[in-house]
Amino acid sequence: MNKTETSLQKTEELRSFLFLTVVMVPVLTIMFVAAYGFVVWFYQMAIGGPPH
Repeated sequence: MNKTETSLQKTEELRSFLFLTVVMVPVLTIMFVAAYGFVVWFYQMAIGGPPH
């Protein structure tokens, strides 16, 4: 590998890291929280409401 290929690889790795940390982690977190809320809501619908 020459210096240009190494530089391009580092740039691509940085962009991939930023995409994962700035976009994918928040999206996956929101999806997980929404799925958990749906499961709780559906469970309460199935058993007849929240416990007293």
